[in-house]
Amino acid sequence: MPAIISTLAGLALFGVAAIEASLLTPPVLPLVVRNPYLSVWLANARDAPWSAWPMFYEGQEIGLSVLASVPETGDVYPLLGRPQDSLHPDSSDEGYNVSYPIYLGAKYDASTTNLSYAIRHPSRHSRATAPLEIVLSFLSPITPTSTLRQSIPASYLSVHVQGSFDVDIYVDLNGQWVSGDRGSQIEWDLTSTPLPDDPEGEPILKSWRFRRQTEQLLTEFGDQAEWGTLHFSAPMGVRHESGTSALLRQRFARTGTLQDSIDHGFRGIMDEEPVFAFSKSFHLSSNTSDHKQRSESLVFSIAHVQDPVIQFASARGMTMMRPLWASWFPSPEALVVFHLMDFDKAAALATNYSSQLAIDAARSGSESYVDIVALSARQVLGATSFAGTPDNPLLFLKEISSDGNLQTIDVIYPAFPFFLYTNPRWLAYLLEPLIEHTLSGQYPNKYAMHDLGTHYPNATGHPDGNDEYMPVEECGNILIMGLALVNSLIYDEPSASGSVWASMGSSAYDDATTTDHGAFPLNALEDRDGIAGLDDRWGGIQGDKGRKQARKYVTRSYRLWKQWTQYLVDFTLTPETQLSTDDFAGWLANQTNLALKGIIGIKAMSEIAESIDNHEDAKYYRNISSVYIDKWQEYGLSRDDTHAKLAYNWYGSWTTLYNLFADSLLCFHLPSSISTTAQSIDSAENQHPLVPPTTSRNHTDTGFVSQHVYKIQSDWYHAVLQRYGLPLDSRHLYAKSDWEFFAAAVASKKVRGEILESVARWLNETSTDRPFTDLYETEGDGGWPGPRFKARPVVGGHFSFLALERACGGRAAAGLAFLEGSGRGEDEAGKDGKVEEVEGVRGVEVEL
Repeated sequence: MPAIISTLAGLALFGVAAIEASLLTPPVLPLVVRNPYLSVWLANARDAPWSAWPMFYEGQEIGLSVLASVPETGDVYPLLGRPQDSLHPDSSDEGYNVSYPIYLGAKYDASTTNLSYAIRHPSRHSRATAPLEIVLSFLSPITPTSTLRQSIPASYLSVHVQGSFDVDIYVDLNGQWVSGDRGSQIEWDLTSTPLPDDPEGEPILKSWRFRRQTEQLLTEFGDQAEWGTLHFSAPMGVRHESGTSALLRQRFARTGTLQDSIDHGFRGIMDEEPVFAFSKSFHLSSNTSDHKQRSESLVFSIAHVQDPVIQFASARGMTMMRPLWASWFPSPEALVVFHLMDFDKAAALATNYSSQLAIDAARSGSESYVDIVALSARQVLGATSFAGTPDNPLLFLKEISSDGNLQTIDVIYPAFPFFLYTNPRWLAYLLEPLIEHTLSGQYPNKYAMHDLGTHYPNATGHPDGNDEYMPVEECGNILIMGLALVNSLIYDEPSASGSVWASMGSSAYDDATTTDHGAFPLNALEDRDGIAGLDDRWGGIQGDKGRKQARKYVTRSYRLWKQWTQYLVDFTLTPETQLSTDDFAGWLANQTNLALKGIIGIKAMSEIAESIDNHEDAKYYRNISSVYIDKWQEYGLSRDDTHAKLAYNWYGSWTTLYNLFADSLLCFHLPSSISTTAQSIDSAENQHPLVPPTTSRNHTDTGFVSQHVYKIQSDWYHAVLQRYGLPLDSRHLYAKSDWEFFAAAVASKKVRGEILESVARWLNETSTDRPFTDLYETEGDGGWPGPRFKARPVVGGHFSFLALERACGGRAAAGLAFLEGSGRGEDEAGKDGKVEEVEGVRGVEVEL
């Protein structure tokens, strides 16, 4: 047993050492953030961690408290939460003194938040006595090479201490983790679990398990789940106790330990508030006077286990979806044992991701950008939950805080740069429920559905077709993401992959053995570098794996891609009055930015068709998109040719043209190579000179959308930038951070830097008090503009710089070099080039 604790101790040190200094000071930091229901955050993150209780993303308090006690002095120190409220302020007669540590601040990366403290040595008059250092390290590991680990609904809390005197540590959780209804009755027990392969062996960990006495499957209260069991686990070397919160905390303050006892009086969450506690004594002192610094650590696991996780209207009917992890682990207990014992491997994978992310972000943005994407990563995945089986994995997403919809396409879309950069496989798993449901005939409309269910976790669809009306928006979104997914599969060598991690692993692919499975199964997990349970390679040229996977993926659902594209052919050039993804801004006709998305969607379909060698469809959609993009530029730009209008007929307006990002991400801005198809020569008489093929303006070196549009928009963003960022459009001064980064990614480097630093300034100064909002005022105190968006996965859009850097085999960002020229310039071909008329395209004239 001591060996296990010692191993975990050494691994915790590794996690603590991995994080560099963080520059930005957001109002809230992620602590335990794994899915929509395991989501606990540090409130008031600019203050001491004992100034407020941790919170659920909607703001309700969550019971998580940590105390430290120094037996030599009787001083007890609150570290996290407000456990001091349970202690007597004038407590000398109680045998302890409430004191406060020196808070050294927080550091964070993509997977970890570290809170650091110092406690002065009891011998305060000796210069040779350094203070005791304590780090609380919260790890919710992002593991892009291991979907198995990413599917586990659990996080780690490791406690690291270093000093020359003894200290006792106490941690407790309460029932607020398992219900949003504070009146809920809960029940609990303590289990001791051996290794799964030695069921009769000695236990290696102990776990508190607590849940509602009467679970309410697939229901929420205040956005918290009303079903599921919380497993709070630790190695066997710790002491445990459950009981009334004040009594346990006071006893620990007096004695520095717990009694290894269980309160069996089940009751309500706040009825003599029952808590579930562990304590550990760290013996760091020496019998000598050398005051040598010693280090010890301890790792806890916090898991929220639900089965089922989702109700899904699948092709086979309404289905209670089991969690994906259940395919690999026979029981929750086996899952928890694996999770706790896997700490070193999970930490190593997470550190690899965080380190590479920091390198890439610093290269494509700045040190502030490193912090912004680090803060965004856990928030994206914190809105998701894995389900299904290794044959057909699915990833479900909650539209957190805005309305709770499930699998909202226009929420997946702003988040998708994160998935392209991190693991495109997960994007495929996000789109699959939408494709499966629609292919089964359960959605009656011809355009792409807005969402898969009115409220998470019930993916019951909209058989009446009355989902939120965003037809052009959703068709454009899913076509753009579909082509991005296909492109991510096809690359010549790992360095040209859109994701560093997706290119790792085996390239083996047998199309015959995957006939009955999804295009991207997980039934061939690998061992690499001593770590088991890793994904195989995503796509790639070896064995033509990527093209085979892309063909299988597209062929199965090709009629849907065509159906959605035809809707855009009919309606995107002059979109009727409807909502865009920015539905809070209201209904509007002829939206310039929305029309551009749909036109790029049509262009995307031409490339999707090419991926399965349907050259006829490819030519058809390519030509239509060429006609439309010329008309769009005629309709959408201001009379003085300085910017895009909000709507075709709204003169004096302007918009952030964030949908321009898709043009570059899909490589449409790059010059098309001239065909060099070999010509057969039968005789000297029929030989003819070789001439370049005739091309339209859209297939010359100007790309699809004219360089002129890129240039004037970049200049315009500089002109309208506010203190805290780039407003969404001319109607208001509020900004959407996801769209700011989409827009900045295709602006000049100077403008990109200006937008980035304005968002960083906002993050340091905003008055908002919830997890990273994506909608805020760009002036005043940077507060809420009305709607209170928080913890939404759309912050995946902050990864747009990173996704673009790796797109097109690494050529996408270089293809924007024209933005670095002097002056606006004018692309005459882009303004005056002609394109052929296309049969089958409806009239494109519009009265403005």
